Amino acid sequence: MGAQGTEQIVLLTIDRETETVVFTRSDGKEARFPLERPLFQEASALTRLHVSGAFDVMVAETTYGDAISFDLPTTAGTEPLQDRLVVYLDQNKWSEVANSLYAPEKVSTDNRSASARLIQLVRERRIVLPASAGHYAETGKRFSTEKRYQLALTILQQSRGWQMRDPLEVRQQEIRSALLRHSGDPSSERASAVFTLAPDSLYSAARGYQGYVPPAGLPPEQALALTALTNASASIDTMLDAERVGPGAEGNWAAHNQRFSDWLDGEPRDTQQKRKSIDAFLLSDIGREAARVAHAMQMSPAQFDTWIRQKATKDISSLPSLGLFREVFHTRHLNRATTWRINDCTDMMYLSCAAAYADFVVCERHMREHLSHGLRRMKSGTQVFRHLHEVVDAIEERWAQPERP
Repeated sequence: MGAQGTEQIVLLTIDRETETVVFTRSDGKEARFPLERPLFQEASALTRLHVSGAFDVMVAETTYGDAISFDLPTTAGTEPLQDRLVVYLDQNKWSEVANSLYAPEKVSTDNRSASARLIQLVRERRIVLPASAGHYAETGKRFSTEKRYQLALTILQQSRGWQMRDPLEVRQQEIRSALLRHSGDPSSERASAVFTLAPDSLYSAARGYQGYVPPAGLPPEQALALTALTNASASIDTMLDAERVGPGAEGNWAAHNQRFSDWLDGEPRDTQQKRKSIDAFLLSDIGREAARVAHAMQMSPAQFDTWIRQKATKDISSLPSLGLFREVFHTRHLNRATTWRINDCTDMMYLSCAAAYADFVVCERHMREHLSHGLRRMKSGTQVFRHLHEVVDAIEERWAQPERP
């Protein structure tokens, strides 16, 4: 205990049951204040929030007695990876981790052991298993309330607040960096980290998302703490929502690509000619997006027109996420009799972003093949696996290698 008068607030608790906020000091004394208004919806799965005095950790308690710990960003850093490896799991691999905890008979012995090892490495703060908006969307679609809760709880507990930034925002940042090579100062570009604790990273303005805005006049530390706490608690509450989320509008992306693939199959062109056709098709798809980026950075229409016609394909091929997306796009369209499905766009967007920036990715077979082929063409060192036990072996092998001087 510190000297008299030096006690600090070490814990803040928001208690749903008593409708109070509790401040706990370092000497164990508490001060309780009533909530001005309820902070939890009636259907919320949360019953209590605990926040450290430094506002760098939040623990949420659920109505089922489970606890979820989230790291929170601070002004000292929103990406404190501290040499941890980033391992991105596709949705079906998160399901495998959840099954290893709640239905172990459905998981092979090797992958049960691998799941336990991954969880241990997260606990030891040696790896990060980030969540993405894709995980949130897919989890919300599960029909079984019990299984949906178990999967959501697993993702939340093991991601610990780490997120992959919205792939749409990432690729817009990449397009901006490409345009700056031809208009402006490339050194002025400071892209946001892809794997982050920063609030409002899962969804971006590119999707029309508007995040929480703290009251004006707060010091930067308090504004960030309040925003981070609001975002983290909302993310947890949303993921654990007992109401199933419907599949949403299908859109025409898959049908549009299917028509193009079918047309390309019937064309008497060699591979290089087909690649040029695919690049033209891709540019027609992302042209408006690139134009919005160019407009926002005040690039002249003439400069943008020159970029689209003469430089875009080469620039895009060198971009980490969008370049890998392009490679997968090429592979899919070059494969004869390709069938495009509704989820293909989501899989390609999220997995190409993850594989461009993470250390390891684990996903299902067909996407692994496409990603691995694209990564080889781009000379990237990211490793992509089908099975959890394979990525655990690769992690251990990485650590076993002697450090380069």
